Amino acid sequence: MSWFEALILGIVQGLTEFLPVSSSGHLQIGQELLDTSLGEDNLTFAILVHAATVLSTLVVLWYEVVRLFKGTFLTKQWNDEKNYVTKIVISMIPVAIVGTFFEDDIERIFSGNLLIVGACLLLTACLLAFSEWYQKNRKRVGHEVTYRDAVIIGLAQAVAVLPGLSRSGTTIATGLICGVKKESVAQFSFLMVLVPILGKALLDFIKLLSTGFNTGLSMGAALVGFVAAFITGCFACRFMIEIVRRQRLVWFAVYCAIVGSVAIIATIC
Repeated sequence: MSWFEALILGIVQGLTEFLPVSSSGHLQIGQELLDTSLGEDNLTFAILVHAATVLSTLVVLWYEVVRLFKGTFLTKQWNDEKNYVTKIVISMIPVAIVGTFFEDDIERIFSGNLLIVGACLLLTACLLAFSEWYQKNRKRVGHEVTYRDAVIIGLAQAVAVLPGLSRSGTTIATGLICGVKKESVAQFSFLMVLVPILGKALLDFIKLLSTGFNTGLSMGAALVGFVAAFITGCFACRFMIEIVRRQRLVWFAVYCAIVGSVAIIATIC
């Protein structure tokens, strides 16, 4: 992988991890266009860019992360912070089960299949459009994330392991449909993915150890990819929180519909 390919894929990862357009789907499309791969030969790169997106989340939501950490681990009584963290833990259970038992099967069946990517991008477009319509026509005032919401959003995240089905788009749209406040759903969506991303990176690192680090990835390309993913991830995380607050998801729905349609047409033709 050249430094230019690392730059492009790092930017794609950083932006699409938070924007509701599917990072996995765009990475597959990017790999097809660049004629490169993030398979075992470049597993180090995949670990680095995922670590970069986690770091960008911590930077953007630093105050909230510190508050939750202090309230959860530095106090003995049950409080709002412990309650919130418990909801996050509950939301992570479905994707943990899918990742532990079905990840290899999912990668084998769907990896490199742009037809599936295109179809899932169209599904993402429908979810985003419907959630915005529903939120605008909803008469009741939104609420904070409940335990029921955490379970439903967690199930949505587990389904979003399919390439092309945006994790952030699916979880945010699901939360809005459940009636969660716009101000709360994006933050919850980004915080709930921290541990799953780190867990996947750890599993990939263990897999990397078994290959003896024979990745062929240069230090320059690794650094470029990491920095690109981190900087664009910080931008995308802040931008997405503001977008959800202003209810402008429909433009991402249009984008996903266009890209999904192009992917399907390109595959068929």
